[in-house]
Amino acid sequence: MSSRNSQANKAAARERLRAEREAQAKKDKVRRQVIVAGGVVLALGVIGAIGYGVMQANQPGHWEKAAKAELVKPQNTTGEDGTTVVIGKPDAKKTLELYEDSRCPACAAFEQASGEQIHKDVDAGKYKLQYIGATFIDNAVKGEGSKNALSALGAALNVSPKAFLDYKGALYSKDLHPEESVDSFAKDDYLLKVADTIPELKGNAAFKKAVEDGTYDRWALEMSKVFDKSGVKGTPTLKMDGKKIDTPQTAEQFTAAIDKALQG
Repeated sequence: MSSRNSQANKAAARERLRAEREAQAKKDKVRRQVIVAGGVVLALGVIGAIGYGVMQANQPGHWEKAAKAELVKPQNTTGEDGTTVVIGKPDAKKTLELYEDSRCPACAAFEQASGEQIHKDVDAGKYKLQYIGATFIDNAVKGEGSKNALSALGAALNVSPKAFLDYKGALYSKDLHPEESVDSFAKDDYLLKVADTIPELKGNAAFKKAVEDGTYDRWALEMSKVFDKSGVKGTPTLKMDGKKIDTPQTAEQFTAAIDKALQG
């Protein structure tokens, strides 16, 4: 091979190497640009997600919205906000005030022992029953069940006073009342499951819609305010025409306490 050919081959090799390096440099540059662009997009996505999360966190919750919603009063109520719930014969001279929270285990025990007797007494005209619903357990152990169950009770009351009393009894029943720390009443499906044990409510489309739509959510909050302003500190609390009665443990003790209160 001549010296001239050898030099030409070397020059060609150097040119190929230079071209390959330039091509590789261009590929590397493009790759870096893609990586940078991807990082920017990712960063913007993270920032957007954080911003969306902050925005959502600042949105009012369901019950905050309910507090400003239109007030729908259940039938069979009286008072400016429909929060006076009195059940019984109009000519009954005395009124038993009953303060309860739907999630309250002590209320469940009381209802299981004396609820049936209350129904009999009210039906017999022995006294009227005034119900005041509370929701403080939602704050004490966290959750929404007290409020949601009270709203569902409003839907039952809209059907009839009997449906209300029967549904309240079912919510407190041994088989269906959850532990205080278990917020089953926050779920509409569970409240409707309990309602299926009540003839007036089973298959009642209007009741079902009211529960699922939260028709009486605002009413439940207004009723809760009545309890908060009452000065009562715990549930269950019983009063006969404003005079407190010690909470009985059995149906017999309940009847004895009521008979004594009726004489006062």
